[in-house]
Amino acid sequence: MSGHNPSHATPRRPDWAALGAAIVLAAIAGVILWDTSHLAALVAYSPVGPTTVPYVVAIGLIGLAIWTVVAAFRGEFPEREHQEIGPVVWIVGGLAAQMLLLKTAGFSIATGVLFAATAAAFGRRKLWISVPAGILLSLVIWFVFARLLQLSLPAGPLERLLP
Repeated sequence: MSGHNPSHATPRRPDWAALGAAIVLAAIAGVILWDTSHLAALVAYSPVGPTTVPYVVAIGLIGLAIWTVVAAFRGEFPEREHQEIGPVVWIVGGLAAQMLLLKTAGFSIATGVLFAATAAAFGRRKLWISVPAGILLSLVIWFVFARLLQLSLPAGPLERLLP
């Protein structure tokens, strides 16, 4: 006998992160239900209309939320690793910088900064290499999408230099 007595086991605590995810799932389902209920009712020859699929998706999300709550109280989620905040801050900062720079600096510079911030989040902290490399790669991507495919991407000073 190992001496393990299940009657003295500590009670499991609910997984608060999973409960938070369940709340988010239920909130998204609520928004879908509310928005779908405000669609104009279209009389069609079929009972399946433009509100059918959103209702099915919302019901599916509610089901997932309930399932997540049950799993959270049962303790069925695996133990998660410790979250490193630094890489998350680098990536979120890069996304914020891209949004702020997109209209003024253009696609290439803004996306190059995002590239460098993401590379820094993964451990490549040599910004003097990753920023120019990201800008050059983004400039090639901008050229392919804006010039060859004729899609509208924000142009900055670097993009205006290209023919």
